[in-house]
Amino acid sequence: MKIALIGAGGKMGVRLGRNLVGSGHDIRFVEISEARRARVRDEIGAEVTAEDEALAGAEVVILAVPDTHIGKVAEGIVPRLDPGTIVMILDAAAPYAGHLPQRADITYFITHPCHPPIFNDETSEAGRDDRFGGIAARQSIVNALMQGPEADYARGEEVARLIWAPILRSHRLTMQQIALLEPALAETLAASLLAAMKQGLDEVVARGVPQEAARDFLLGHLNILGAVTFGHVQGVFSDACNKAIENGLPRLMRDDWKGIFDEAELAESIRRIT
Repeated sequence: MKIALIGAGGKMGVRLGRNLVGSGHDIRFVEISEARRARVRDEIGAEVTAEDEALAGAEVVILAVPDTHIGKVAEGIVPRLDPGTIVMILDAAAPYAGHLPQRADITYFITHPCHPPIFNDETSEAGRDDRFGGIAARQSIVNALMQGPEADYARGEEVARLIWAPILRSHRLTMQQIALLEPALAETLAASLLAAMKQGLDEVVARGVPQEAARDFLLGHLNILGAVTFGHVQGVFSDACNKAIENGLPRLMRDDWKGIFDEAELAESIRRIT
């Protein structure tokens, strides 16, 4: 396939570009910033192609640009594409917010990494250190065929498996389901709770616990608490832990916190992001 990678010199573009080089496909790297053009040459080992040349005859166009720029970039690119082109977006936020141009004869495909799981069987040092994924550690991915013929799902997934490789599992979802996972589940909920945990760690350190001891204690407990909570190992919490949870949840969480998954609140969260 002829694949155009837009934003090839950005943080995400470089990650994807490294996996695209040597794939056997005809890859065209597009970048407007001179500094980022240098990153394409230095970190990917490829030359940048002029945008018009890259888009001409492209079968897949990957938009590796920030959520806040997706709409503007897509408006400048989508009208110039051949019918049947797959436009690949790396997050559901901009599509959910309606920032993609209306055009019925192209395919919109959304793909996003799950990132390597906390509990895994990576045996190499490179695999254990690959927290983001796409280098050495296997990760699962989620994909959605937002619009386009059914046959394009397989084509889109083939590219998704390539850019996020190595792959553990590939899940087919809808755009709305991916939006529930991010931002709602992974960012609004999980990232916020982790930020609160870090604030809690800082608080016990301020109250006299040595920082290294507090960090070891918290991260160690997160390991076993997470393994039991998510069924990675068989086990149960102690009575004392269960009582702490019973008292702690109403102290920490509002009664209506699950409203973050409601359509109106999710739409507002995505509006702020994009």
